[in-house]
Amino acid sequence: MPGSAPVDPTGLVSALARRYDLPDRGTVQLVSLLRLLLSDPFAPTAVRDPLKALNDHLADALVALELQPIRAASSIADLGTGPGIPGLPLAIALPSAYVWLVESSARRCAFLRRAVAACGVDNAVVVHSRAESWRAGRCRLDVVTARALGPLAVVEEYAAPLLRIGGLLAVWRGRRDPDSERSGARAAVELGLDLAEPKPVQPYEGARHRHLQLALKVKETPAGFPRREGLARKRPLGEQPAPARSRDQRSDRGRR
Repeated sequence: MPGSAPVDPTGLVSALARRYDLPDRGTVQLVSLLRLLLSDPFAPTAVRDPLKALNDHLADALVALELQPIRAASSIADLGTGPGIPGLPLAIALPSAYVWLVESSARRCAFLRRAVAACGVDNAVVVHSRAESWRAGRCRLDVVTARALGPLAVVEEYAAPLLRIGGLLAVWRGRRDPDSERSGARAAVELGLDLAEPKPVQPYEGARHRHLQLALKVKETPAGFPRREGLARKRPLGEQPAPARSRDQRSDRGRR
């Protein structure tokens, strides 16, 4: 609003950092990231309001720190990371973890490299690759994260081959979708995952319908997954086949 006092990013981020007991260096790095997201004309986000950026990017990412397996992780990959969310805030919050920011867009990767350098995040590396084509991470990761990447079953197919046994997939979700969850549960069985009940989270005051969908890798993912580029989206796992029509139904269709 005209005449309103300017928003102080440092004060906003400091409160968030205290919530998760982050060190001073982490607070400074998060402030740098927030300012870059707001000021860089090539930042892959339409959010330019400081408070909204803090809530929808930083707070939404850091809410995963409520999960002990994520706090304890030593290796994390954020698939389809876009502007680096949630991967970059998690890398800042967890300096002892190694974080891969996996992104298929060259332009977004260029921004991510600037962000990693500007924020001094030594434990994050940008990977220019489609999620299903990144072979270097196979069977080695403690945690895979994804936000706004695609349907649950598709994300599971991307992530399962990357996780070690006992590794965790964490998917940021909004309002619960029973059909998506049922498809995800069927896909999880095929991929060696055990899909948990979605965990409600509140990354900031007033946030509604926010969930983290978790899946634990309980056995090896069969060979052949992920399928070649594009197939996970074109033919998602876990979809219910259309019910077969009876002979009478087929005959009726022919008479119309």
